[in-house]
Amino acid sequence: MSSERTTGQAGEFELIERYFAPLAAKTEGAFGLHNDAAVLPLVAGERLVATVDTMIKGRHFLDCPPDLVARKLLRVNLSDLAAMGARPFGYLLASAWPLDVEESWIAAFAEGLAADQAIYGVALYGGDTTATPGPMTLSLTAFGRLGGAAALDRGSVRPGDDFYVTGTIGDGYLGLRVLRGELEGLPAETQAALVARYRLPEPRLLAGQALLAEGIARSALDVSDGLAADLGHLLEASGVAAEIDLASVPMSAAAAQSLALGGDPPELLLTGGDDYELLFASDPSQRDAVAALSQRLGLPIARIGRARAGSGLSLRDAAGAEVVLGKPGWTHF
Repeated sequence: MSSERTTGQAGEFELIERYFAPLAAKTEGAFGLHNDAAVLPLVAGERLVATVDTMIKGRHFLDCPPDLVARKLLRVNLSDLAAMGARPFGYLLASAWPLDVEESWIAAFAEGLAADQAIYGVALYGGDTTATPGPMTLSLTAFGRLGGAAALDRGSVRPGDDFYVTGTIGDGYLGLRVLRGELEGLPAETQAALVARYRLPEPRLLAGQALLAEGIARSALDVSDGLAADLGHLLEASGVAAEIDLASVPMSAAAAQSLALGGDPPELLLTGGDDYELLFASDPSQRDAVAALSQRLGLPIARIGRARAGSGLSLRDAAGAEVVLGKPGWTHF
């Protein structure tokens, strides 16, 4: 794990040995983080799946407990692997720490990574440690395995396919609004539930793996920039159009309370982002299989619309009237 000097409290090698080497201690091919590169384990018939995400303080996270920053950074990458149907096994971490960062912050960050390593069965293989005069910048590259020749992708939706989404939509975005002080009229427990969804998403790994292994879905992605925007990526890649039933898009009781408080329309939840649920397309013949998977995992999976020939997204309310979105979702620029 290469490095440059970061804080006055401890040198870069001390930080690596103290907080990050233990995350790789039992990992074959990581060499205790003493090498500048790692050897990733694959066996015959497996393919490597890789994904990377970057989080910058002030843009992608606010004042948040450091262990939760670490866990979200890891989980948003695992969510990308889930959307491919992959099984995660490891990651690389590149961290640019502000010159005035407290060592206790780094220690708690490493504790958060350790907690999720235990949950998801992944390990640190290496990375880079440096200093920055600007905002804290954290980048994580996650690795997964795929067996066989198939994978879930974005370009395989066919006219007539059903669209489904796991879990509920909008909670993460509303949690961010709570942190910004925009939903202060909500009960404290409702605010806490929404903030938890924003800070600690649940990557739907078991669902993604089952969708691929059981041949239930052909195409999928994780909803990070907003359901409408991410659905648009599927449509563009597959060359199809979509009709979505707004009333079928699942929302939590906390989200319903939030909409009622602000008098906001339900379509707002389709554009907020930070859901990290799976959006996937499946042949109508798979409806019973989807229902069985939902029951087996204890995970709500809602059918929200269908694909058709053409281009673009048509969103309709319960009365069949078309709903126009003000914006499709989050953009980085």
